[in-house]
Amino acid sequence: MKLLNRTRGTVPSLQDRLVWQCASLLLAYPDDRLSERLRAADELRALVASPAAQPLASTVVALRARDPMHAAAAYVETFDLRRRSTMYLTYWTAGDTRNRGREIHAFARAYLDAGVRPPVDEAPAHLPVVLEFAATVDPVVGRRLLVEHRVPIDVLHASLTERGSPYADAIAAVCETLPAATDQESRRAQRLAQTGPPAEA
Repeated sequence: MKLLNRTRGTVPSLQDRLVWQCASLLLAYPDDRLSERLRAADELRALVASPAAQPLASTVVALRARDPMHAAAAYVETFDLRRRSTMYLTYWTAGDTRNRGREIHAFARAYLDAGVRPPVDEAPAHLPVVLEFAATVDPVVGRRLLVEHRVPIDVLHASLTERGSPYADAIAAVCETLPAATDQESRRAQRLAQTGPPAEA
């Protein structure tokens, strides 16, 4: 008996999993394996037969055109020095409050329940980690985590788009695999972008 996805009613498709794996590679820190990851991402992107293929291709082209000497600095400036474009999904749902630890633990528990250990070199709620989990370990649980954090993903996408970042297209591709944001989710994303995450009471 197949596991059913609560959001769409079906097991996530191979196409969605290809998008998630490709985006995970593109959103990873550009270390000395960047060229290898871009080559793998492009091979995966070539197998995508959905509207997500085009933004993935755009990200590959843009990252290949960057000076490797400056790629890491640009990545840190984009994702680590600007809170609005953080890829730590629990930042937007719990801020720097005591609830954030509980939410991070929920990601780690989901990985353990699926039979894999959470990464030791990155937080379990880091978007590239979640995408890789969804693509390669448990697509049903992975999609649930992505859907539950659709608002933070939308805030991230809006911030990257506003700045003209090539990473915005990779996030757009991920959004193509998720249910369309509701009006309530769109309003919440706009509110979060303006006011920031929750604060400790």
